Amino acid sequence: MTEQEQIELEAAAFRQLVQHLRDRTDVQNIELMNLAGFCRNCLSKWYKAAADDVGLPVTIDQAREEVYGMPYSEWKTKYQKEASSDQQAAFNKGQK
Repeated sequence: MTEQEQIELEAAAFRQLVQHLRDRTDVQNIELMNLAGFCRNCLSKWYKAAADDVGLPVTIDQAREEVYGMPYSEWKTKYQKEASSDQQAAFNKGQK
């Protein structure tokens, strides 16, 4: 496999992951963090860091919009629910 082919496959996998997360609005970020150790916000930060690495001017808000498919504030209003005490406790435990 060439380097370009690898890049294209990685980009396609990233796009599929992002689309999957956009489609699964029922899955909360805290659930992702508790189960997988990353969430949509992490992915947004990684996207921005990648842009920074190559000198592209991408803000965190732009990166979040790429991942969420809409402004972050709109996603939070439409889909984000209050974390349960069990979810918050699991999150806090995982942060130690």
